[in-house]
Amino acid sequence: MSSVKAFGKFEVEGALPLRGFETFFGIPARDGPQAWVSAYPSVQNLLDHLSRYTRSEGSRESYLNLLKRFCTRTGHTPDQLVTLPKNSVEHLIQDYADGFAKRDRSRGYVNIILKRLNTFFTVNGYDRLDLRRYYQPTRYRKRPEYVPTRNEVHAMANAVGNTRNRALILSLWSSGFRVSTLCALNYEDIAHELENEETIIKVPVYPEMKDRVPDAAKGQIPYFSFVCIEAGRALRVYLREREERFGPVRLVDPLFHSDWHLYRRGDRSSRRLGRRGIGLVVKRAAKLAGLREWPHVSPHCLRKAFESVLRSPTVDGGRMDMGTQQFLFGHILPGSMDTYYDREKVEFHRIEYGKLDFTGGGVSGRTMDKMIDIGELERHFEEGWMFVSRLGDDKVVVRRNA
Repeated sequence: MSSVKAFGKFEVEGALPLRGFETFFGIPARDGPQAWVSAYPSVQNLLDHLSRYTRSEGSRESYLNLLKRFCTRTGHTPDQLVTLPKNSVEHLIQDYADGFAKRDRSRGYVNIILKRLNTFFTVNGYDRLDLRRYYQPTRYRKRPEYVPTRNEVHAMANAVGNTRNRALILSLWSSGFRVSTLCALNYEDIAHELENEETIIKVPVYPEMKDRVPDAAKGQIPYFSFVCIEAGRALRVYLREREERFGPVRLVDPLFHSDWHLYRRGDRSSRRLGRRGIGLVVKRAAKLAGLREWPHVSPHCLRKAFESVLRSPTVDGGRMDMGTQQFLFGHILPGSMDTYYDREKVEFHRIEYGKLDFTGGGVSGRTMDKMIDIGELERHFEEGWMFVSRLGDDKVVVRRNA
């Protein structure tokens, strides 16, 4: 298997090769301290600036990919660009950004181009470049999106027919996590909660997660959220089935593993499911659930669906405090509220979270079927499944309410 090359480019089991922007800018390493070192002094100025600001791997990649494309378009190296007169630089940047606008790219994207290129030239000694930003109306979106209702999220989870994907959709929705945060979770992050048999499982977010996935823990803001009771049940079923397939799950293994066929079967449990994989799972679930707007359902739409649960009436008829809503959503509270907000009271937050209504009223009559080994039948009876039919000598179909 080690001779297999993913996409015909690199060894699946080997170290990942340098990316295009790293080779272009003479960056010697993909990870570690050398990932922030460039052969070009002008690029090094930008890397030093980003290092002082956030040291985000995601930001570094975004800035350098854009700068690489800009250098290729203009025919200049980065060090040559910072020797050009100010008016020439302004013309090159504006012409480059306007070209994307003419190709009907979103105004937000064009403004990001202007901002990031302006940053590169600012850290290299240019002052107040005269660049014309594009007006961006309030609530402007170029790409349509559809936020599913609670019933539709349950329908998506029931339609996937896979224990991992069911647990993934329910966990992503009921935690409100960004997709990169979900990618970065390890089994150790919830192991203690599972051992304590918590029904509402606490899931932490912390800056060190960025070592696993660069975009995790946005803004390096530490907080925690929870997953609802049904998501907790789905996680337990998924982890039990995963252990039967691949053996014991280690603490350092990703919570949601990859099933990419090019990985050795024995290695899949230790391979992390990526953003693209989760996006495909969510979109396919929306399609299988019969959502008319399924092409416009993304993982981020499930985060917005969680926000609607936070703002809706709780099961006792009340409303969750706005500060608690913002904390569970992973936002900094406004003004001095964040400084004085008590984020250490885990059980208080667990109780408040438990008042949220994650039920999917309209789908209570739905059922889900699953084929299992006959030796697993007793355990499934304990989990509320019922026998439907037998397939051959060693397989049975079981059913329970979705």
